[in-house]
Amino acid sequence: MASPLSAPGPHGAGGSSFHRHDPDRDCPICPRLVAFRQAARSREPGWWNGPVPSFGDPNARLLVVGLAPGLRGANRTGRPFTGDFAGDLLYETLLAFGFAEGIYRASPDDGLRLVDCCLTNAVRCVPPENKPVGAEIAACRPFLTGTLDALPRLRAVVALGRIAHESTLRALARRQDDHRFAHNARHEMGGGVALFDSYHCSRYNTSTRRLTPEMFREVFAGVRAFLDQEG
Repeated sequence: MASPLSAPGPHGAGGSSFHRHDPDRDCPICPRLVAFRQAARSREPGWWNGPVPSFGDPNARLLVVGLAPGLRGANRTGRPFTGDFAGDLLYETLLAFGFAEGIYRASPDDGLRLVDCCLTNAVRCVPPENKPVGAEIAACRPFLTGTLDALPRLRAVVALGRIAHESTLRALARRQDDHRFAHNARHEMGGGVALFDSYHCSRYNTSTRRLTPEMFREVFAGVRAFLDQEG
C-alpha cells in the first residue's frame, strides 16, 4: 500500500468543496488528541496521523457518521473506515446497496468510489483507547455541522453508535429527549431528512453478536428504501 502521505489524497482525485469543513492537518484544538497524534507521528512516520477528512460524493443524499478514526485503520490510511475490521463490514454493505462502486482493498488508493454517499466521523482525530471525552466531541462538532451543511441534497444520516447519534442531533439542533438512540430506529429531522441509528460496526460489537451483518444490512435496506421513494 502506498503511504497516504504520498498518495493522491484520501478523498479521491481533486477533492471537493465540502472538504473546506475538514480540520487542518495540525488542528490544535484538543490538547490530549494533539499529544496522542504527535506520539503516533514519532512512532509511525509513514502513517496519516492527522484529522481524517470526510470521504465521498459531494452531492450525496446519505451521510454515514462514525465515532472516530481507528488507530490502525483510518489514522493509518487517512480515509474513514479504511484498514480496520469496521471498514470491512461497512464497505461491504455500502457496495451491496449501491452506495459504492469498485473493490474495497483497505487502502486509500484502491479506487473505491462512493455513490450518493459520504463518510465522516463525529471526532476527526484518533483518541486514546478509541474513547473521546465530552469536550473533544463538542470541540469537533463544528466540523460535523459544516459537513452536514455542505451536502445540499442530504436526505439521510446513518449514525453508527450512540455518540455519533447524539453529536448529529446536536449538530442539527434537535432535542436528545425527542430522539432516543436505538438500533434500526428512524428519526424524522424535518425538511425531509431522516436519521437512522445502528450499533457501531466495530469488531467488539460483531464478535459479541450485539451487531450481526444481517442487522447491519437491515439498517441500510431501510435507508435505500427511504431514498428510493424520492426516485
